[in-house]
Amino acid sequence: MVSNKRTMNPILRKYENRADAIQSLLCVGLDPVLQQIPQQFQNTSAPFFEFNKFIIEKTAEYTAAYKPNIAFYEARGSQGLRELEQTSEYLRQYHPSIVTICDAKRGDNANTNQGYVTAIFDHLNFDSVTLHPYLGREALAPFLDRRDKACIILCRTSNSGAAEIQDLEVEGAPLWQTIADRVANHWDTEGNCMLVVGATYPEEMRQIRAIAPNTTFLVPGIGAQGGDLYAVLAAGLDQNGRGLMISSSREIIYDADPATSARNLRNAINAAKEATHAAH
Repeated sequence: MVSNKRTMNPILRKYENRADAIQSLLCVGLDPVLQQIPQQFQNTSAPFFEFNKFIIEKTAEYTAAYKPNIAFYEARGSQGLRELEQTSEYLRQYHPSIVTICDAKRGDNANTNQGYVTAIFDHLNFDSVTLHPYLGREALAPFLDRRDKACIILCRTSNSGAAEIQDLEVEGAPLWQTIADRVANHWDTEGNCMLVVGATYPEEMRQIRAIAPNTTFLVPGIGAQGGDLYAVLAAGLDQNGRGLMISSSREIIYDADPATSARNLRNAINAAKEATHAAH
């Protein structure tokens, strides 16, 4: 079992400090598609990096975390990966208080995972990474052993087909519940684990919060996927009124006014948070 007597992981402390400083639980996904970004960026030598810089500078004052999904960059080969590296470097240099997440959903045998650890944590210098739990703790050990970083493990994802696998029963409980328990109570020996819990399943989120009262959740599914903010805040806030990273990508980065879009979502999250507290 995981001990309750742990010092807070530096990345989770960084997130809480940032969330408190700007009163925001917002995570912005930096997921550009070349044909969808404005022409002014398409015509540059580093279109994703230039677009990301623009979005970052417009939204940083409202943002506690940035989350590039590596697939959008890998799709453009070595050039795309270079621009991902440039984005990470830019955030580290100009916005060091904002948490960075590499949304890579890695998970392989331990030897292979060591390569992913080196690439994402040491070369790209991300604060955290999303991970698959399917191969078990022993396989994820190269990630989990990194006390200086954070591991965000898939639990109850926001996609409509999640139930096909995640609702399968394991000793009388759905698989997502088993994963929540394993991560919170067995795997998180370094205090560096988080869980992905989709906004589209607030009742499951409520149950996961009961299993993992001190674990921070990365929450996709607000916006295009239809997640409800009030339901998420009511189900997922921890006892300190935090414990959530609420992620939005397309609704912000493709808005004609990304600053206003980010501010409005930050404010909506805070309004839902206040309403949740008032209801209790």
